[in-house]
Amino acid sequence: MNAKNSTSNEPSQPAQASVSTSFTPIPLLQVLICGAAVISLAMGVRHGFGLWLQPMTQAHEWSRQNFSFAIAVQNLTWGLVGVFSGMLADRFGAFRIIVVCALLYALGLFGMAYASTPQMLLLTTGLLIGCAQAGTTYAVIYGLIGRNVPPEKRSWAMGVAAAAGSFGQFLMVPTEGWLIAWAGWQTALIILACAVLVILPLALGLREPGFTGGATSIAKQSVAHALKEAFGLPSFRLLMSGYFVCGFQVVFIAVHMPGYLKDHGLAPEVASYALALIGLFNIFGTYAAGALGDRFAKNKMLSAIYFGRAVAIGVFICTPLSPISVYIFASVMGVLWLSTVPPTNAVIAQIFGVAHLSMLGGFVFLSHQLGSFMGVWLGGFLYDLYGNYDIVWYLCIALGLFATFINLPIKITPIQRGVGELKPVAA
Repeated sequence: MNAKNSTSNEPSQPAQASVSTSFTPIPLLQVLICGAAVISLAMGVRHGFGLWLQPMTQAHEWSRQNFSFAIAVQNLTWGLVGVFSGMLADRFGAFRIIVVCALLYALGLFGMAYASTPQMLLLTTGLLIGCAQAGTTYAVIYGLIGRNVPPEKRSWAMGVAAAAGSFGQFLMVPTEGWLIAWAGWQTALIILACAVLVILPLALGLREPGFTGGATSIAKQSVAHALKEAFGLPSFRLLMSGYFVCGFQVVFIAVHMPGYLKDHGLAPEVASYALALIGLFNIFGTYAAGALGDRFAKNKMLSAIYFGRAVAIGVFICTPLSPISVYIFASVMGVLWLSTVPPTNAVIAQIFGVAHLSMLGGFVFLSHQLGSFMGVWLGGFLYDLYGNYDIVWYLCIALGLFATFINLPIKITPIQRGVGELKPVAA
């Protein structure tokens, strides 16, 4: 199956797969507030898991690889289940998916608090929380935004949602560090299990008229054809390859940087402040990426982001380590942290339309999570093997350069569909 598209940033005409005309959009302000709040809480809790690496491994006398593997499985599960949660959200609406996954999130955090073996940690932290994140974060919420926000505001709205996830990190990571210090790591997890249940009332604001009570909004294009079309397009495969790098870099840093800093004699609060700074500056980075994505070529923006990450990591590991160098690195990485998310999802919507946006976004995110699995697991494995993280830092730089070049050839003009086949869009 072939498809041609030009390098123009703005579509000359929309992709033709769409949802039923019986669909009534949620008001813009409502979808932004509720969707952003769900992502903020779900991502905020998730970004702090690295703070539990040392207290849990020391309390249970586990290796860092035991903890890292559970987090790696969490990210892989998140990606795998995200594909199916995206399909279900495209078919039935996001509300049911968010509710079920919020309950799983609470159950997983509660189970993590009482996990007494690496196997129990794998089941709770890895599988349950991974499934929960699949339905409370970007793939499902971005699909909902794609359906309910006009195309000319879509990239901006995705930037707002991503910025909310960053605010959640800025708010929750130091809160989680404070909870661990104040109540102990176990009680802190129980408190978080209760906190994520706030997602349930927020989900009520994300009910989509035309989706609730049955599948009344059905895409004109079948799932099988949508998948064949997407994977037959080189640009989609390149986008997936670049997103693998994003996952590798950010999850390795989020989980292993607290241990890396403590190994070099820095106080535990330095790691908490660094992760909070990443969240703070990511608010601006993701919002800017979403806003600029409506004006500039999104593939070139992605290349610039990955190149910036490679440079920032290279400078960081070559500079004498101090709290100041850590805070500067965290601030720079914060600007680039999740700024890949709005342009990546906006590219999918721009090429393929919004009918299968959650599902296709789920497949691209699966690639991200495969990278996350490798980054967090290799961090623990190579640390236990060599006693340091040097090799993984160098891999982060090399992969950043790879992603810089892999995003440049991506074509972002929407495809035009004929009956049962793809047709080129005129340049």
